[in-house]
Order: sequence, then structure tokens, then C-alpha cells
Amino acid sequence: MASAQQIVVLGAGVSGLTSAVCLAEAGWPVRVWAAAMPQHTTSRVAGAVWLPPRPADRASDTLAWTEHSLGVFRELADDPGTGVQLAPAVAVGQSTAAEAMSSAAALIPDLGPADPAGLPDGYGNGFRATLPMIDMPQYLDYLTRRLAAAGCEVEEHPVQSLAEAADAAPTVINCAGLAAGRLAGDDTVRPLFGQHVVLTNPGLRQLFLEINGGPEWTCFFPHPQRVVCGGISIPDRWDTTADPDLTERILRRCRRIEPRLAEAEVIEIITGLRPDRPSVRVAAEPLAGARNQAVCIHNYGHGGNGVTLSWGCARDVVRLARQREAG
Repeated sequence: MASAQQIVVLGAGVSGLTSAVCLAEAGWPVRVWAAAMPQHTTSRVAGAVWLPPRPADRASDTLAWTEHSLGVFRELADDPGTGVQLAPAVAVGQSTAAEAMSSAAALIPDLGPADPAGLPDGYGNGFRATLPMIDMPQYLDYLTRRLAAAGCEVEEHPVQSLAEAADAAPTVINCAGLAAGRLAGDDTVRPLFGQHVVLTNPGLRQLFLEINGGPEWTCFFPHPQRVVCGGISIPDRWDTTADPDLTERILRRCRRIEPRLAEAEVIEIITGLRPDRPSVRVAAEPLAGARNQAVCIHNYGHGGNGVTLSWGCARDVVRLARQREAG
């Protein structure tokens, strides 16, 4: 693709970096402009685990994105330097039966019911599986290195409009997370406040996830050097200040499920704003008024599923870029 034209990717979270990697490795000259560098994005504070999202109005797209990402994460788990590992998982809660029967959950080959006798008190059913779990600080560094190997660096370069980026490139990829809505004039994007408590790992390997429809649930993700405990989702809250009451509730719930966490030391409290939208937006549109007939390819609105959908959405970004290149 020697004649490929410059592309500017806005955003250096997991969606932006993954899109940029796929584009650069496909032969495009890519620049990544970011208001925040990777280790200062919301992606850095994610748990994170690949998990089939609940059905949405783009169910077929979501399934395809989820399946493609799973295949990539399974490959990345073979390399310890990526921060991806295949971890034993227990999922509990009233929604687990429906989740297990969903078409996306059928992608998990070892998914099966858990013995009720082995579940924590208060949970009547659950499932066991092996799922990709991603240590986000390490993973973001891996994506940054991979991007550099493809000839692209991340630049701290916030923009006030898509047109500003279009002055530098005829194709702009909008992966700006919560800011993507403002840049696109999309008022359906809203923040979902999240808070995690990070503890030292007392020797845990199995992740735990409660699935419910409420704003609070119990989860913990044991990475080699730390355990990320949650979870909280508060809509329309812009303040990222950590809430001590939420910290105590998270610790109380997680320590009830796993008593070994009672002796673990608190490393840090981390917060972030998930970029929520009624459905994920992956689509191309011309930028009105751009001098070079620029096109913007949007990739935003993933809510809490940015990691799960990242490689699948990035594949569609490349497809849309190829269509644009072909005229």
C-alpha cells in the first residue's frame, strides 16, 4: 500500500492504540494524537477481562467483534510480555444462565455450570470457564511498543475539533473515548464512573465476577503482582475523585468472597469514566467543510466493553479505511 495516505488516530486508550496498530501494520502511515498518553487514559484503570457483552441493537456486529477479539487475545496469551493471560474464572448471579446460553458465550469452549456447593454463600448458580484477563498497564505498554515497531509514535496533541485533525490527514479515526461524542456532535455519549481498589496479590489465580443489572457488583481480577477489585458503575457522574465509602464497600464484598484478600495491602485506588452510548459506533462519514474531502471513521461508545471489542472494532476500522482508499 505504497500510495496509502496519512491517517490520524485520535485517542491513545485501548480502542485508539488497537486501531492504530491494525492500520499501521496494514501499511498506512499513522499518527496517534492523544489528549492523554496511554498510561493516563481510562483504559489503564480497567480490570480487565474479555467477557461477552449483553445483546445490543447491533447484536450481529457485537458478536463478530467479540469473537475476533477473543481469537487475538488467545494468541497474545502465549507471550508473557503482553500482559494477557488465560485465567480460570467463576461467574455468578441471576443473569449467568441467560449469559451462558447467549450466542456469544458459546464461543467459550470450556464454559460449564459450577457446583453450587463450591459457590460463595448467597449464590445459587454460577459458571466456570477460562477467560482472557488483561493487565492493562502492561498491555498498554505492549501496544505502544508494537505501534512503534510499525513506525508510529503516540503524540500528546489534544484537538478541539475533527476538522483540526483533518488539516493533517484526509482520514481521521475518532477513538477519543468520552471526548469522541463532543468531537462528533453526538450527545448520546455519557460517562459511567468506575472505581477499583488495587491490592497486593496473596496468591490468587482465579478471577471472580458477579453479573447483575445493578450499579454495584463484586469482582476481582488477580494479576501476577496485584488484584483489581470492583465494581461500580455510576451514570452521568463526571467527578473522578475516589469515594472512600465506595472503597469500603468494594473491599467488604470482595473479602467476603475471598478471605485471603483481608490481609492484602491496598496499593492504590483508581477511577475512570467509561464512555457509554446506547450502541457502539463504528462508521465512516465525510467531514463537512474539510478542505481535503476528509473522512472520519468513528470507533467509540464501548462503555465497559472496550477491551472485549477492541480487536474486532479495529478490524472494521481497517475495512472502512480500505473502502475509503478505494474511493
